[in-house]
Amino acid sequence: MMPTLNLWPTLSLIAVVLSWFVFAAVFLIFGDKTKSPPDQKSAPGSLAGVVLQGVGYGLVWGVQRPRFSPIIPLGVPGQIVLFAIISVLAIGSPLFAFRARQTLGKQWSVTARLVEGHRLVTEGPYRIVRNPIYTGMFGMLLATGLALTHWIGLLFAIVVFAIGTIVRVRSEEKLLREAFGAEFDDYARRVPSVIPFLF
Repeated sequence: MMPTLNLWPTLSLIAVVLSWFVFAAVFLIFGDKTKSPPDQKSAPGSLAGVVLQGVGYGLVWGVQRPRFSPIIPLGVPGQIVLFAIISVLAIGSPLFAFRARQTLGKQWSVTARLVEGHRLVTEGPYRIVRNPIYTGMFGMLLATGLALTHWIGLLFAIVVFAIGTIVRVRSEEKLLREAFGAEFDDYARRVPSVIPFLF
């Protein structure tokens, strides 16, 4: 039996799927193709954080509720508000992450590392949070979860993703603190890690 199409949950799902194409495109197609400088120091332990973030994404895609239904029972006005929230996250998150990726340039990598001539980046999205790519990734997780995941699956996904993000942040910021000392400490005091005003 085919699920009934509900307008706003259906539009939310479409917005999320399109945003994932944009997210992939800006990193894989439009990313900086120039050769990265050689590594000076790396933190292989951050790979565990990458894996946990991936598990979080697996949960939001894998623990689905009936398609074309809202995450919780909502009337039409609530579904419209939820669609607006999902749309803002689905549009803003990949753009924010990509802008951060552009700002990092050759210093960007999947796992924590310092490269030859590494500098502390504090401009662009890095004025808002110290780890804006993770902010964008978390926004994508939320948008996806709100559009298609069972609420219990979304809660588990948030917890697993948060643990993975903490692992990555600690690994990366340990390297930055060792390299930049007081300059990094001052930056960390002024700018939150991933979520403005919270963390």
